[in-house]
Parts: sequence; C-alpha cells; structure tokens
Amino acid sequence: MKLSHSLLFLSVIIVYAALAARSNAQTQKDYLSSLEADKIREADTPNERITLFLSFADDRIKKLQYELEHPSDNRHVEMVNSLLNAYVGCVDDAADLIQLGIEKQQNIRKGIDLMASRTKDFLAILQKIPTDAADSELYKDNLDDALEGTRDAAKEADAAKKNVAPPPVRRKK
Repeated sequence: MKLSHSLLFLSVIIVYAALAARSNAQTQKDYLSSLEADKIREADTPNERITLFLSFADDRIKKLQYELEHPSDNRHVEMVNSLLNAYVGCVDDAADLIQLGIEKQQNIRKGIDLMASRTKDFLAILQKIPTDAADSELYKDNLDDALEGTRDAAKEADAAKKNVAPPPVRRKK
C-alpha cells in the first residue's frame, strides 16, 4: 500500500517535471540558441535587445552566405531554409521591439537607426542570392519572405524615426 502511494507520488512528480520542461522550451524562440536567448533576457534596455536581435540576424546572413558558397553534401536546402527562417525571426523580433518601444515612449533612437542601416545592408545581401540555381525553387518562398520581412522592417524603422518620442530638453538654469 505504501509502495503504491510512493509510486503514484513519484509518477506525478515526473509528469509535472516533464510539463515544466516542455513549457520552458516553448518560451524560447526556436531560432535562438540557449546562449542567445539568455543574452536577450539579460539585456537591460530595448536598444540592447534590438542590437542583439540584429547581430543575430547578421550572423544568420553570414552563415547563409557561407552555405550558399559552400553547399553541404547533405541537408543543404534544409539548412538554407532554416537560416532564412531564423534571419526573418530575428528581424521581426527587432521590429516588434521597436513598435513596443514607441508605444511605451521609450528612448529607442539608437535601435531605430541601427535597424534602418542594417536592413539596407541585409536587403542588398538577400537580393544577391541567386534564384536561378537548380535547388533555388526549394528555398525561394523563404527567400521571398525574408526579402518582404526586411523591406517591412526598413519601412517600420523609417516610420518609427518620425514617431519616436522627442529627446528630453534640458532647461538652462
């Protein structure tokens, strides 16, 4: 009797532990490593988070360029699609942080300026990706999404420059 209660109690604990681990895994973005997710959580300001997301996007673009120049023997298309999706996720999250910062009237001018300049660079790189290669049909949809997401982020950054709260004015004594 006592053994069956112990086994029941132990199984309940295992189920709760599994559910807790599962819910924790769902809160982390699937395109971020655990180290990157920790950096985002530890960032104090929205500007720091925007900078981190854009640096992660830059990392994905560099990995994408390398993969396209040096295709792997196996899983090449899967890797290209994964990197494109991860890139778009990073840029979208940075754009979301800009919108949130504007709504909360936070000082995110540096993040907006960085987004405006980096999206131009990203767009130039993405537009150079060949769409006439043999396997390009397999990643063309994700490439189109990446181009569209980058253009949208650039437009949002330009609009945000106009909508961001003005800097505080110091009064002379």
